[in-house]
Amino acid sequence: MGQPGFRPLIGPAALALTGFLLRAVLPVLPEDGVEAQLLVAVRAVAGIAGWLALAWAAARLFDILLLRAALVARRPPYSRLLGDMARGVLFISAVLAIAAQIFEQPALGIITTSGVAVAVIGFALRNIISDLFSGIALSVEAPYRIGDWIETAEGCAGRVVEVSWRATRLITRDGVTQVVPNGLVAAHRLNNYGAAGSYRIALRLLLPATLAPERARRVLLAAAFDAGRDYPSLAPDVILWEMTDGAALWLVRFHVPNYGREAACRDAVAAAVLRALQHAGLEVARPGRTLQVERPTLPAARPRREALLRQVPLFRDFLPAERAELAQHLQERLLPRDTTIVRQGEAADSLFILAEGALDVRIERGGTELALDRMVPGDIFGEMSLLTGQPRSATVAAATEAVVFEISKQHLDPILQRRPELAEALAAMMVRRQARNAEGDRHLVPPEAADPHREADLLGRLRAFFRLGSH
Repeated sequence: MGQPGFRPLIGPAALALTGFLLRAVLPVLPEDGVEAQLLVAVRAVAGIAGWLALAWAAARLFDILLLRAALVARRPPYSRLLGDMARGVLFISAVLAIAAQIFEQPALGIITTSGVAVAVIGFALRNIISDLFSGIALSVEAPYRIGDWIETAEGCAGRVVEVSWRATRLITRDGVTQVVPNGLVAAHRLNNYGAAGSYRIALRLLLPATLAPERARRVLLAAAFDAGRDYPSLAPDVILWEMTDGAALWLVRFHVPNYGREAACRDAVAAAVLRALQHAGLEVARPGRTLQVERPTLPAARPRREALLRQVPLFRDFLPAERAELAQHLQERLLPRDTTIVRQGEAADSLFILAEGALDVRIERGGTELALDRMVPGDIFGEMSLLTGQPRSATVAAATEAVVFEISKQHLDPILQRRPELAEALAAMMVRRQARNAEGDRHLVPPEAADPHREADLLGRLRAFFRLGSH
């Protein structure tokens, strides 16, 4: 966009020049007779037109200069309120000049009388005048514009839809219209979140001070990654902020796309954090209480492992005693960040359950490794290797420090030998999981969507791998 030219000044400037020239060239005759009175009237009209046209030209010049200044500063155009104020001052000055020059009224008397009137009116309307001048200041500084999300006085937050002389009109996230006086906006701290710019917020969380920082960090970071499935641009991190009242204050920091979606992002992260804490068997600390977190021994850890197995759909049809049997054989593995757990194409016969942390799933296609998914606590991988012995279909590495539990074929074999009918349920579940992965959906497809031929093939491979008889 180029700078505006001065062509709009030609009309009002020509009118002003014509008016002043006409007043200057007309003779002044004695005020007797019709001709003299007519000349007086023409000279007065010419003078009035000259002064008003001059104010009009000056107002247009002011608008052009404002627009040019905005373009030079590479900022949005100044508010129309500033131009309106300048026009008001210019035309009031023109009226005073007309009274003094055309009608030969004493300018000092007019100004004095006007000053007294203005003082009385100003005292009566001081709040309105404060809003007006605050609006002018906001127009000059332009701390926000139409479409921005702002937060000012307590309870005043929303998207700017209008800025007038007296007030700023907002639409809140709930769709409620707020009319905030400009004086109130100018008198309080103003937070401008922009129209669509991303910014970072933090979720504060108290955890027991005796909880190992490494474990707290991987649980919270994995939870934020879980919320990132619905909001990919969160870019979360976790920091230990301070120790207070026997508890550790942790901050889960993440980015939100705009102020309008902050509540939804905060809700997603908070819900994921609560799920992760429950999954890990942890509780939020209560200030003022002494909390103890002990390293679980094998008997104490077993209920947690059984609860973990109950959350895995693959073992839904197992009896409690059978899940307890599997829980005894779960092998816990602590994985440093960037550790590769399984590699695509390698032979294996075990399954992994992610308990804490986050894992990245990658596959190799055409010599290039592509990111496929990110897993969070409760997810499983390697089930096809466990049930059929086929090679790993993807590479899995730790995105954060992580804890996984491994189930091997030798631990599942005794249960299937006692109850071969479980093989059918496992095959049906696996077909639905494969259909889900093929569609790129994280939810299981309905059972009726499974391919019966595919299910029969998988069941046959499972029976052969575990050497189960026909059922």
